[in-house]
Amino acid sequence: MKKYLFTAAAVLAAATTYAQQDINTAADAVRYSMGNITGTARFRAMAGAFGAVGGDPSAMMVNPAGSAIFVYNSGTASATSYNTSNSANYFGTGVKKNDNSFDLNQLGAVFVFNNAREDATMQKFTLGFNYENTSSFDNNIRIAGVNPNNSIDKYFLRYANGIGNEGAIPLGTLQNGYFGDLNYIDQQAYLGYNAYVFNPSTSNGQTTYVSNVPSNGNYYQDSYINTSGYNGKIALNFAAQLVKRLYLGANINVHFTDYVNNTSFYEDTNNNGAEGLRSLQFDTERYTYGGGVSFDLGAIVKVTEQFRAGLAYQSPTWLRLQDDVTQRVIANNGGGTFVTDPGITFTFDDYTIKSPSKWTGSLAYVFGKHGLLSVDYAVKDYTNTQYTGSKYSALNAELKSTMQTASEVRIGGEYRIKQFSLRGGYRYEQSPYKNETTIGNLNGFSGGFGINFGGSRIDLAYAWYQRKADVALVTPGLTDAARVKSTNNNLTLSYTLDL
Repeated sequence: MKKYLFTAAAVLAAATTYAQQDINTAADAVRYSMGNITGTARFRAMAGAFGAVGGDPSAMMVNPAGSAIFVYNSGTASATSYNTSNSANYFGTGVKKNDNSFDLNQLGAVFVFNNAREDATMQKFTLGFNYENTSSFDNNIRIAGVNPNNSIDKYFLRYANGIGNEGAIPLGTLQNGYFGDLNYIDQQAYLGYNAYVFNPSTSNGQTTYVSNVPSNGNYYQDSYINTSGYNGKIALNFAAQLVKRLYLGANINVHFTDYVNNTSFYEDTNNNGAEGLRSLQFDTERYTYGGGVSFDLGAIVKVTEQFRAGLAYQSPTWLRLQDDVTQRVIANNGGGTFVTDPGITFTFDDYTIKSPSKWTGSLAYVFGKHGLLSVDYAVKDYTNTQYTGSKYSALNAELKSTMQTASEVRIGGEYRIKQFSLRGGYRYEQSPYKNETTIGNLNGFSGGFGINFGGSRIDLAYAWYQRKADVALVTPGLTDAARVKSTNNNLTLSYTLDL
């Protein structure tokens, strides 16, 4: 009896492994491993080139030693207006879609404790914190066009006929199974079967499934992808000035992830016959949430009174995440319209993603009270992105083989005229993918100004950046992707109060 119970448990565990692994993709891990230039308006206007500059709450997110540059207690709050324009091209058909959102994206403060002894080794130390929305997921993409080759049937048949060597799903499971009791793989096949996307075929006692979609091609496909949410990060900072020219700092970081992906896919199968699938709408909502931890270390050296050099290390981030998924299909064939809406939100087991570490080297030249020039160079090895656990070995192998070490360059400048400051910046971020097409390289420009009122300051920044990416309508199975060019225009307003 124990033997049979052990066998049953092993089979159930295997099914769960397949289900959990299949909902996650390499692209999901990359999404949570990438960041963006956010933070205060001054920081954004100079493209985030603050690794050797410091003196700004957002600077501690690049190099934690930057907090020791502060002379006074200071606090900053920032709000950003996001505008994203997506131009999608799918088999020659172009569609544009815009998204606008607004967010309180930054809040931070630094408290300075000076040493009264001028000959002390530790001249001062600082305690600080900073919250930033490090990535905004608010976005809208519409993809439409005529696919000459592939239908949505590829997606559902992939699950119904089995993944790897597991064989086709038993017909009884699709006919009599309760959706809430099925694993993810069986659920996808269940939806396809009840939408009449495929039919069972029995040969030599073995059941397989064949498409119910005409093979003449020219399938019109239309997909709306609406995403929302954020990656948030709270840095708890300690920094110190040692002697006259050395600044050291460290952060302990707490991360938050909240991501919602709503996809509504429609296909007209170009079916003029009396039988077979004519059209299908496939809706999926995936909600991913969780949190994690990381740490940062950094140093800044004043080589001279004007020239500074910085070096910072950001550890991997360990994110613990969970997914809730809700799905339905609406199909039309010769027999009418059929709606399969289980009305169930399926909650998956939690899992861990480890993002890669990052090194940043920085140089800055300060022209007294007149301004500064700064450059940061960062490297991040995305081949170290991974899911934890042996059941993700295939995904981790894919990440290892398709990713690369990506570099990032940020250049910023500031010029002061009495109480006014003018700023500008440029950034380049290399694709994390070896092919540099799955996600392309990023180029961005920024600018802004600030007005200093003595004990307080208002800053405004405008940032523009653009990159291209391949976006799949449905994954996996339907492998055809649209080429999407995303153009981002952001405005950030910050208020700083010195105490």
